[in-house]
Amino acid sequence: ERFDSVDAPGEHPFLRQPARPERARPAAVAVPPVAGQMLSDLCATDSDSTLRRRIDRYARPDLLAVDEVGYLSYSNRHADLLFEIVARRHQKRSTVITTNRPFAEWREMFPGAACVVSLVDRIVHNAEVIALDGDSYRLKEAQERAARKQRQRRSSKA
Repeated sequence: ERFDSVDAPGEHPFLRQPARPERARPAAVAVPPVAGQMLSDLCATDSDSTLRRRIDRYARPDLLAVDEVGYLSYSNRHADLLFEIVARRHQKRSTVITTNRPFAEWREMFPGAACVVSLVDRIVHNAEVIALDGDSYRLKEAQERAARKQRQRRSSKA
């Protein structure tokens, strides 16, 4: 049931480097696959004691990398669980969160959730927010592949 790993790649390339420190202890870094999977894992618990253990699992690592917050809309329960993890880690442990949405739009991701303002407040407090503005690396790779294929077709016709 452990997911602690320094070898977990993280979906977002920005997470790959911070999540793979050279001298990290194996349990020091946690990279769940994506936010939706982490929150679904928590929501799927069938008892309070199991939920507490799973929240502890996400609250414990020195660095927790949560990828792809913002690609889905979440229920109030999802928002409350994410808030619980962020609040327990706040000012104690490092957390990296990737999102494609500005914080002003987080109410749309968690419609009706009362904790959104407090969640964002704890995330940005003492945080270094890095806004990446650029083309998608997947789009860039797809364009490069298409250009290579086109060059290969031209050269094979010649």
